[in-house]
Amino acid sequence: QVQVVESGGGLVQAGGSLTVSCAASGSVGRIRAMAWYRQSEGKERESVASISITSGGITGYADSVKGRFTISTNKHTVYLQMNSLKPEDTAVYYCNAETWPMGNNYWGQGTQVTVSS
Repeated sequence: QVQVVESGGGLVQAGGSLTVSCAASGSVGRIRAMAWYRQSEGKERESVASISITSGGITGYADSVKGRFTISTNKHTVYLQMNSLKPEDTAVYYCNAETWPMGNNYWGQGTQVTVSS
């Protein structure tokens, strides 16, 4: 079993910056990838950024955040640095950990990010 806990959400002005964190615990040796997702009210959850834990390589960014957001990891803690925030970035941001060998996924409780206009 793996637990992931997000932190760092809050209220920020448009154009500002914020970094959210995701700490994984439990069977962390089985984690092969971690990712950030977000979900706005009334919309589907979407992938924001993902990173390989085994290689450290970034595996993807959503087109809407490229050039503004940066994902990184250190000791099974994953960070999402968000710059030049826009009101449309307002969402609950969720952390996901994927384990091997069967690709099980574990979700955190989410952290609210609100960008004011």
